[in-house]
Amino acid sequence: MNIIPVTQADDPRLADYVRLRESTLRKSLESEQGLFIAEGAKIIQRAFIAGYQPRSFLLAERWLPTLADVLTETTVPVYVVTEALAEQVTGFHVHRGALASFHRRQPWSVADLLAQSRLVVAEDIVDHSNIGAIIRNAAGLGWDGVLISPRCADPLYRRAIKVAMGTVFSLPWARLTDWHGAIPQLQAAGFTVAALALRDDAIPLTSFAAQPLPEKLAIVLGSEGEGLSQTWLDQADVCLRIPMRAGVDSLNVAAASAIACYALVDCRV
Repeated sequence: MNIIPVTQADDPRLADYVRLRESTLRKSLESEQGLFIAEGAKIIQRAFIAGYQPRSFLLAERWLPTLADVLTETTVPVYVVTEALAEQVTGFHVHRGALASFHRRQPWSVADLLAQSRLVVAEDIVDHSNIGAIIRNAAGLGWDGVLISPRCADPLYRRAIKVAMGTVFSLPWARLTDWHGAIPQLQAAGFTVAALALRDDAIPLTSFAAQPLPEKLAIVLGSEGEGLSQTWLDQADVCLRIPMRAGVDSLNVAAASAIACYALVDCRV
């Protein structure tokens, strides 16, 4: 282990961890530097096991034994700090006392995902927690991967990783580059595209799930405020809705993704 005690919050070696709560700053910094931040021992271990290469670690001393299996396999700096100092650097209470900076990489391509049979597709979902939850739902309920539109939130942002419980490292996902042609691209690859939307002609999810399901199916989810764009709605093969009661018209997009993934999972596997 390359253990380095650090006692000053302005130590330049801790630059990767500065002001983690400021998403606008972090978006540009992490993109420019090609890094992402993993928070918590389990998340750090999952990133490392998935093959992401660490740049450094920022740990309270109590986490050294827990992460010994990871730390002994790398020579990158392990900055040991007090939890109070970690809070000064990051701008929030790091209650788990364990952070790591990793090099970004993109293990999967859009083509890789189009070769699968069950996909979740997200359009312009900008909340990192929602993206993380959608990926976790897809992974936990047996779907093959997630495609995200160009304007979706970053699945490797710290909050998204945390909500996803590290499934962003194991479930295939990729970012689409052609927003306008995304649905035709899915259809050309053999997918039936089912859009979740509040439309008069939408079929109840339960009715669609009771029928023989297509060999290849993509469910499409829209943004938190406006829902799916008219372009994607018009291009979809079918529109589905989750039947609601008590005057409630819809669910949070992450909750809706869980219900749809559960109802439409491929029962042949």
